[in-house]
Amino acid sequence: MASDFSPTTDAQSTLADLWDATRASGMSEPERLVYRSNLLGSDKRITNFGGGNTSAKVMEKDPLTGEEVEVLWVKGSGGDVGTIRLDGFATLYMEKLRALKGLYRGLAHEDEMVGYLPHCTFNLNPRAASIDTPLHAFVPKKHVDHMHPDAIIAIAASENSKALTEQIFGGDIGWLPWKKPGFELGLWLEKFCLENPGAKGVVLESHGLFTWADTAEDCYRLTIAIISKAMAWFEAQKTGPAFGGEKVKALALSERRAVAERLMPIIRGMISASERKLGHFDDSAAVLEFVCSNRLQELAALGTSCPDHFLRTKIRPLVLDFDPANPDLEALAAGLPAAIAAYREDYAAYYARCKHADSPAMRDPNAVVYLVPGVGMITFARDKATARISGEFYVNAINVMRGASSVSRYCGLPEQEAFDIEYWLLEEAKLQRMPKPKSLAGKVAFITGGAGGIGKATANRVLQEGACVVIADIDETALAAAEKELAGLYGKDQVRSARLDVTDEAAVDASFSHATVEFGGVDILVSNAGISSSAPYDETPLSMWDRNMDILAKGYFLTSRAAFRLMKKQKIGGEMVFIASKNGLAASPNAAAYCTAKAAEIHLARCLALEGAEFGIRVNVVNPDAVLRGSKIWTGEWREQRAAAYNMSPDELEEHYRKRSMLKRSVYPEDIAEAVFFLSSDMSAKSTGNIINVDAGNAQSFTR
Repeated sequence: MASDFSPTTDAQSTLADLWDATRASGMSEPERLVYRSNLLGSDKRITNFGGGNTSAKVMEKDPLTGEEVEVLWVKGSGGDVGTIRLDGFATLYMEKLRALKGLYRGLAHEDEMVGYLPHCTFNLNPRAASIDTPLHAFVPKKHVDHMHPDAIIAIAASENSKALTEQIFGGDIGWLPWKKPGFELGLWLEKFCLENPGAKGVVLESHGLFTWADTAEDCYRLTIAIISKAMAWFEAQKTGPAFGGEKVKALALSERRAVAERLMPIIRGMISASERKLGHFDDSAAVLEFVCSNRLQELAALGTSCPDHFLRTKIRPLVLDFDPANPDLEALAAGLPAAIAAYREDYAAYYARCKHADSPAMRDPNAVVYLVPGVGMITFARDKATARISGEFYVNAINVMRGASSVSRYCGLPEQEAFDIEYWLLEEAKLQRMPKPKSLAGKVAFITGGAGGIGKATANRVLQEGACVVIADIDETALAAAEKELAGLYGKDQVRSARLDVTDEAAVDASFSHATVEFGGVDILVSNAGISSSAPYDETPLSMWDRNMDILAKGYFLTSRAAFRLMKKQKIGGEMVFIASKNGLAASPNAAAYCTAKAAEIHLARCLALEGAEFGIRVNVVNPDAVLRGSKIWTGEWREQRAAAYNMSPDELEEHYRKRSMLKRSVYPEDIAEAVFFLSSDMSAKSTGNIINVDAGNAQSFTR
C-alpha cells in the first residue's frame, strides 16, 4: 500500500540512501541504470507502480559501423521502474532523436512524432519507446530521473505551486506550468536547462519531478535528497488535523469488513455488464483519515491531479452516502443503484462536454474508486492487480490532497486537460494493443480441497485462463505450499487461500466472506474436498458412515449454499462444478458409505441446477475414477483397502484401474481439471444439470 508522505517521525520523513557504491562499481552503465531504477521504484513515496521514468545516455558501438555513438537508454512503454530489467528499456540513437526537431511541425501535430521514434531504434531493440522519450532525450544531461513523489505532486497541485517550489528549493529546482507529456514538453525542458544551467531539476505543475546529473549515483542521490527535502518541509508545516479534521468515527475492523462484504458483490454485479470486474478493499490509516474527514466530499469532487492518478482511478471517485454512527447497511445497499446511475450520468456528461471530433468512443462510465465514510475504499477493475494498483494510486492522490490543502489550495487538473489525457489518441492506441482477455479473466474460482491433486490441478488450469482463485483446504501445510507455488507461477494478486473444514457451517460462511472482501465475489465454485473409506457393509461403523456423509454430502451442501447465496447477490450468474465420482453412479464393493455419499452429491447438483437456472447459475458434475497421482485420498488406508477389495497389492492398483477401463488409459488430475474448465467456461454456457465422466470408460457408470 502506498505510504503517507508526511509521517510523524523524523526517521520516516526522509528517504534512506540505498546506493551501494561497491556493488554498483562492477556494473556497466545500463546495469547501473537498472539498479538505480529498481532502488527508486522500491519505495512508493518516490513513485507509484508503473509511474515515473529513468534514462541514461551511454556511448555504445554501432553494430553497423563499429563507431562509438551516443545511445539513450530509457524506460520502455508500460514498464515499472521498481521491477524493470535491461530488456525493459528502449534504446535509441541520440543523433536521430535530435534530428526529429527538424521534422516537428508544431503543437497541433505533436502526436505524429511518436511514429518517428521506431526509426531511431538502436540495435533492433524490440522494446517500444514511451511518450516520455523526448523529455529524457532533450535534457542535456547524462542521467535523468522523472518521478511522481506524493510530496512533490502536493507542491505541483497547489494553487501557488511555483511560489512554493521557489520557497522550498530556491534556485536548485525550477518550475514549469502544466503541459501534457510529449515532444513539446521535451523542448520546454531543453530550453529550461539551457537557460538555467545551474538548476538540478524542475517541478512540473500537476505532474511530478525531473532531476538530472552526470552520473547514475549522483542522479539517484539528488532525486532522494530533493524528495526528502519536500517531505521534511511538509512535516514542519503541520499545524492541525488534516482535511479539516474528523467528521465521523471509523467503524471497528470487523464492522468495516462486514460493510465491504455487503457492498462489494452488489456493486460488482451492477458494473460487470460488459466485462467482469474484480475488487479490492483498503481501510489503511491514510484512507480512513480521508473518508472520515470534514473535507471528504469537497476534495473528492475536485478530482485527481497527476495524469498517472486519474488514468488509473478516473477523474474522481464515487462517495457513498453512509453514516457510520447509524450504520444502516440495508439502506446503503438499497441506495447503490441510484448512486451508480448518477455517477454514470455525470461521467457521460463529462465526456459530452469535453469530447473532440476524433475522440474515441466513451469507455466504461462506472466509477473505479468507491469511498465509504467510516469504512474505507473499494476499487474495481478488470483484474485484481489493476484494482489493487488503482487503490494505491488513489492513496497517492489522498496524500497529495493532504499536503496541498494543508499549505495552499489543492487544485485538480482542469477537466478538459484531464479528458485530453484520458481520451488521448495515443493512449487509445495503447489500449487497443493490449492482448485480448483470457477466457476466465475477471472471474473468481473458489476451490475446496484446493491443496490436493485434483484441486491444485484445477486451480492451475483456471489460473492459466485468467481467473483468480481461492484455494480452501483443511491441510494447512499443504495449503501454504500450494498457495506459494501457484502465486509464484501466476502472481500474488491472483491467489488467496482459506483454511477450511467444509463440515463447519460458520467456517464455510467465513471463507466466502474472505473471498468476497479479497476479490469482490465468487463466480465459480469447484466443490472437491473429499475423503475415502472402505469396509464390508456389515463391518461399516456408524462413524465411517457419518464422516462420509459429513464431508461429501453436508460439506458440498454448505459450500454450494454459501456460493449460491453470494451469486444471487451479484446477479451475474455463476458456475458450480461438483467433483463426484464414478462411484456415485456405479456401486463398488466394500464402499457403501463412500458410494452413497457420492450419489448424494450428484443428486444435490441436480436439485441445485433446477433452482439456479433462473439466476443464470449453472451446476454440473465431473465424475472421475481412479485418479491416483497426486491424490491425498489415495495415500494410506484407502489405497490398501481398495487393493484388498480386489485381492491385489497396493502397487498393482493403478495398473489394475488402467486395464479395467475401456480405453485402457490412466486418469490424471489434469484430466479432471480440463473437464472443470470446460464446465466453468462459456464453452458450456448452455449446459446445466449434466455429468461428465472422466474415467477412461466404464460401462457401469454410463449416465444413460
